[in-house]
Amino acid sequence: MRKKSGLTIVEQAIVLVPEFENVVRKLEQQVVLRGQSKSTLTNYIRRIALFVVHFGKLPEQVVPDEINGYLAALARDPKSPSRSSFKHMVYGLRYYYRLRNGLVFYISS
Repeated sequence: MRKKSGLTIVEQAIVLVPEFENVVRKLEQQVVLRGQSKSTLTNYIRRIALFVVHFGKLPEQVVPDEINGYLAALARDPKSPSRSSFKHMVYGLRYYYRLRNGLVFYISS
């Protein structure tokens, strides 16, 4: 998704919320450690970036009622690209919160 500014959604999120760059770096590390695919990382980061741009802050700074409202609106939106994009948002946020709470650590063998 590119906007007229020429920045990707991830770049927009980093400009809007500079701390998001650290999030991207940590997610990249965890995906490598877990042996997950590059496309998993790309999908998670892109979805989390959309969330960050929407709210203008990191997910942990958004109250649960706002998150639920956002997700419900995404699920009901007829313009939503697909059900899988909604699932990637949910999975990406879940992964993000596990990372933030220190629950994501895994070294594949």
